[in-house]
Amino acid sequence: IARIQAQSRIRGFYREIYEDKKNLETILDVTKTISSMLNTEAVLYTIVKRVADITGAVRCSIVLIVKAENEGYVLASHESPTIKEIKLDLNKYPEIREALKSKRPVVVEDIPRHPLMAEVKDLVKDLDKMNVLILPIILEEEIIGTLFLRTRRPGKGFTEKDVNLCQIIAQAACHAIKNARLFEEVSKEKEDMKTLAITDRLTEVYNHNFFYTRLEEEFNRAVRYETPISLIMMDIDDFKRINDTHGHRTGDHVLKEIANMIKRLVRKTDIVARYGGEEFSVILPHTNIDGAEEEAERIREAISSHVYANLTKETMTMSFGVASYPSGKTIMNAGDFVNLADTALYEAKRSGKNRVVALGRK
Repeated sequence: IARIQAQSRIRGFYREIYEDKKNLETILDVTKTISSMLNTEAVLYTIVKRVADITGAVRCSIVLIVKAENEGYVLASHESPTIKEIKLDLNKYPEIREALKSKRPVVVEDIPRHPLMAEVKDLVKDLDKMNVLILPIILEEEIIGTLFLRTRRPGKGFTEKDVNLCQIIAQAACHAIKNARLFEEVSKEKEDMKTLAITDRLTEVYNHNFFYTRLEEEFNRAVRYETPISLIMMDIDDFKRINDTHGHRTGDHVLKEIANMIKRLVRKTDIVARYGGEEFSVILPHTNIDGAEEEAERIREAISSHVYANLTKETMTMSFGVASYPSGKTIMNAGDFVNLADTALYEAKRSGKNRVVALGRK
């Protein structure tokens, strides 16, 4: 009997070592995986999925805490990567509130009968023999969320080793979330900088440099695939009079209103840019000269009939020059294309303004 008992203890010792080794391997695997990911949603889902697999939890989720509003939001659930941003009223989750208060793990066994759950016993009456584990996720002394687990295990709930393992993973999750959010912030800043580099700040349409970049691309594509392309150059008539009479601030408002009207009137595939000063341009891929002329005429009518802020007694007009490729004129490159549209615009100005002139019909 003594020998059997000794062998049993040795066997239990080796089983414990094996479980510790398995848990360490799990921790290393999880931390390595989540540290290598930079997408926040992927990080969060990976965490809850791995923890659920390890513990056999029937529910594993990460809850973002909004203390000021006493609310929580499910950021990820192991059941599906599409489950996210589900709002929770923390008044209905005393176990989460206890974890926030103590900043320590909270284990609740047999949820409907536990004293902590007395105030919500009617809400949890169907969770018979269910156990819950709440682990706070702490960043710089502040709880930013919790790891929320439920399991139904016959005869036992979460063991001390479960708690310790999940606590380590929860803190690893904290740093992974922090790194992922930092990466997303940097990526967003880069995108914002890229947008600023190609956008005219006043009118929020594309700027002069980006106009030429896109014109080169679209013109070369039209030549390669033998498809039509058109260009509209437009200039506000007598804009200097507005600045001189009403001031540059009013002039800026006029430019913004006109830019917004042009954006609304063109197609989604058309490219609107501020060419410079009071001059705008529109690139129209897959559009022949007749289609471009119709679009220019529609914009001209809208501009002349619009009532502008602070200019109720003034009428604004624009002159338009339209060019297309292929055409009856020699157009070898994007520069020739712009020159032809500019010539048409000059002709519109010279012949009385507030009109559309198209050049280059075959």
